[in-house]
Amino acid sequence: MDADQLLELIKTRRSVRRFAAEAPEAGQVAMILEAGRWAPSGQNNQPWRFVVVADAQTRGRLAQLTHYGKIIENAPLCIGVFSHKPSQYHQIKDAQAVGACLQNMLLMAHALGLGAVWLGEILKNAEQARQVLGLSDDLELMAVVALGRPAGPAKATERLELSELVAESYPAQP
Repeated sequence: MDADQLLELIKTRRSVRRFAAEAPEAGQVAMILEAGRWAPSGQNNQPWRFVVVADAQTRGRLAQLTHYGKIIENAPLCIGVFSHKPSQYHQIKDAQAVGACLQNMLLMAHALGLGAVWLGEILKNAEQARQVLGLSDDLELMAVVALGRPAGPAKATERLELSELVAESYPAQP
């Protein structure tokens, strides 16, 4: 893949919220987790941990913890992404690392022809989600990724122009 192809992959990735019933293949899920595993992290602490949730009943219990529960219920699979507290060294740096991990996962899902969406609103009930999954308090929920085959095209969103996002260039460009 060259730089233009990579940029096109990034530009065409969408947040998919409607899924077909068919679950992703185990090998595809493994590749998505592997992509997340290779994200950068401060001091290479790799604070992320994953919980793959394929069971419909468990997804239903997680769905009750968020306004976006229908997405979780209708996805054939979800991945809980957690920060491993004993591995953390700096709250902001570790949150940034998990964000990079999530982006890698979303891009890999897209490259595999799958759809995914990063759900964060469930964080208001992070403790209950951890309990639903039967996890130790060493793990802090950072996001849930709903994953599956898209049920249709996802809506494209507008982006600000680059000139609106660059505050200043140093040295100043002519």
